[in-house]
Amino acid sequence: MRLSLLSAFALFITISNAQDLQSPSEFLGYELGTQFTRHSQVVDYYEYLAKSAPDRVKLQEYGRTNERRPLLLAYVSSPDNIRNLESIRLEHLKSTTGASSASKAIVWLSYNVHGNESVSTEASMQTIYELLTHKSEYLDNTVVLIDPCINPDGRDRYVNWYNQFKNAPNNLDPNSKEHHEGWVSGRSNHYMFDLNRDWAWLTQVESQQRIKVFNQWLPLVHVDFHEQGVNNPYYFAPAAEPFHEVITPFQRQFQVTIGKNHAKYFDAHGWFYFTKEVFDLFYPSYGDTYPTYNGGIGMTYEQGGSGRAGLGVITEVGDTLTLKDRIAHHLTTGLSTVEIAAMHALKLNEEFSKFYKNRNFKYKSYVLSGDTDKINALTKLLDQHQIVYGTANGDPVKGYAYDTGKMGTLRPAKNSLVVSTNQVKGTLVKVLFEPNAKLSDSLTYDITAWSLPYAYGLKTIASETVVGSTGSSLKNDVAMATIDGSAYAYITDWNSMEDARFLADLIKGNVRVRFAQKPFKTAEGSFNRGSLIITKSDNKNNKEYITVLREAARKHQKNLVATTTGLVENGKDFGSRYVDMVKDVKIALLSGSPTSSLQFGEIWNFFEQQLQYPVTVLDSEYWDDVDLSEYDVLVLPGGYGYQRFFKEDQLKALKDWVRNGGKLIAMGGAIKGIDGEKGFGIKARKQDKDTTGIKKVQNFEVSQREAIKDEITGAIFKVAVDPTHPLAYGYDSTYYTLKLGDDAYEYLEGGTVVFLENDTKPVAGFAGSEARKKIGNTLIFGVERFGDGQVVYMVDNPLFRGFWENGKLFFANALFMVD
Repeated sequence: MRLSLLSAFALFITISNAQDLQSPSEFLGYELGTQFTRHSQVVDYYEYLAKSAPDRVKLQEYGRTNERRPLLLAYVSSPDNIRNLESIRLEHLKSTTGASSASKAIVWLSYNVHGNESVSTEASMQTIYELLTHKSEYLDNTVVLIDPCINPDGRDRYVNWYNQFKNAPNNLDPNSKEHHEGWVSGRSNHYMFDLNRDWAWLTQVESQQRIKVFNQWLPLVHVDFHEQGVNNPYYFAPAAEPFHEVITPFQRQFQVTIGKNHAKYFDAHGWFYFTKEVFDLFYPSYGDTYPTYNGGIGMTYEQGGSGRAGLGVITEVGDTLTLKDRIAHHLTTGLSTVEIAAMHALKLNEEFSKFYKNRNFKYKSYVLSGDTDKINALTKLLDQHQIVYGTANGDPVKGYAYDTGKMGTLRPAKNSLVVSTNQVKGTLVKVLFEPNAKLSDSLTYDITAWSLPYAYGLKTIASETVVGSTGSSLKNDVAMATIDGSAYAYITDWNSMEDARFLADLIKGNVRVRFAQKPFKTAEGSFNRGSLIITKSDNKNNKEYITVLREAARKHQKNLVATTTGLVENGKDFGSRYVDMVKDVKIALLSGSPTSSLQFGEIWNFFEQQLQYPVTVLDSEYWDDVDLSEYDVLVLPGGYGYQRFFKEDQLKALKDWVRNGGKLIAMGGAIKGIDGEKGFGIKARKQDKDTTGIKKVQNFEVSQREAIKDEITGAIFKVAVDPTHPLAYGYDSTYYTLKLGDDAYEYLEGGTVVFLENDTKPVAGFAGSEARKKIGNTLIFGVERFGDGQVVYMVDNPLFRGFWENGKLFFANALFMVD
């Protein structure tokens, strides 16, 4: 009797507290959907809920953005579940390794990964309020984790922009300025990275901090809330093909189950929607695929709107789409997701446990050998994903050789890495390491190849048997030389981005550094092209020389070889003209139209967060007022419209600057603005025209599939390298490039460094048959000498999304070695 009374009293208190909670509209002081809410106000509301209902809401700040905005995660559940939150988490994780009695549905709702898809965060506030009040019964056996805004910097950029430029009242006309963001949109984060392409690569601070918490929970269901084109109806699961082959039948079927529940509510309102189109489950770095490859049900929900919609806009069919409408749609699918997860909590837990058992992948182990710095860079990423690895025991390993595409044998070096699929994260290992992911449909939403051995430039064998290994971590065994200033010079290698960071720190510390253009040998050992030489004589006027050198060597774990003489046993002596000085270059980077904001962001991030070397950003709006003679290097990011941007006078001024000693680095689409008769020497490949005069009649329904014959959707190609050229120092004779299109340029006269020869079949990913015909015997990277300066051409993007690690040294060479 007493227990019954206590339970009834507790229920009464909970209901009373729920009724006392303020809705978002009440708390904010305006009706939700009539204004955009700044991130600080969103934080205030979540903090209010956590303070007002501490028995049902727990709030965690899991990190900060580049612009110092807080990243929040709200845990929402019943009082009993919140009290036992840690026990629930631990019991759930037991399902990945053995027996578990987990019975709660773990649902993670992620909002606003794209900042200008701004309805998401608004909807998150109404969703958590509804869960705490009218839908609290869903929480009895469910723990809901809500990230109200994955990308606060991008969201506030959009909200502030919109508030600055919207009409009063807001204008529904789609031509109004409030529906047209500028070059810098709110979609991306501070560094203009797309955070919804960064779940696997973890190049951005938001992703790095979020993944720590994600791996502590591994939710059963994860939803990534988005917006799409303003004229599109709502999209929800099930997803489109291709599905990656590791996705289980249950994961596929449960998407259908959830989709049917959503459809029930949308049908009742007469709302339009579509499923099984456009948004596939293949590329591993999305907010739907990454959770899926970790055993959950990962889904993308797409509302029509995005940065074009504002508070309201007239669509192409004449309907008015308001922010209130968009909130209602995301609210409905969010609550429907929690509802269906609560209904199937036991089944979700059962299938999650099965996901981590009985896997029988073809390749059981991946053995990787190569430069220690590249191995260490890869292990850093693996640590973030909680992927276990070890060192090879030295026995020869047979299997699929990535460099030949055939069966082969590898004798591992002492630092060789072994990564097995026989571990908790085994499915993720297969997805990230397999040579060529199986593609069930070539019509995809993103790139079709990403294999980490190619991305990191490591010689790899995929073995069909488990390869023995020792230890769970690798140590960088560097024999540090005594750096006391007594040596004639200190020598070190040049093979990786860690070496480039070491050089950057020396330059910033005013330490003068030379590099070898020819291989050489001293009594202490043999050294390759690009090796760095730091002499006492060059730095005799720098009192901090030894201090800076010692600290840089310690920071970057560099093995400096001390030598007492500049006389070499073989090669060129240190006073030779072939041992050149690395220049302290002043670098400028073009921003604004016509550059791609994403590609600009990749380069900006490279300088500030990876190389840690100063760069001056020049905007295209005041380009004509800039005196380029103040800069040694100018980088033109890829983009569109360079042909219109560089008028005849501007192109002439650019050529004069290069002719007088400037170095121009032109990437991707920027090359199209500087080629041709009035530009530099690079020439686009001319395609043979159809001389038959006969046009084939094409069925309308198959035309889209016919069109992909002309496309390369992010495929990996094996290309040739001239390792004697300064642009290729640190590389051998082959490189694996990630090609994103069929732009094709002829070989340069005397400066073709990286190039694709006759074999245009990709080693991984999809390339259309017609596109492959265009790219044979074409340039990838090259250097044209122009007067006293140079133009570096990068047809492919070595900095793509910040994850193609083995391409980054090419860019560093372009900055420091090409002279």
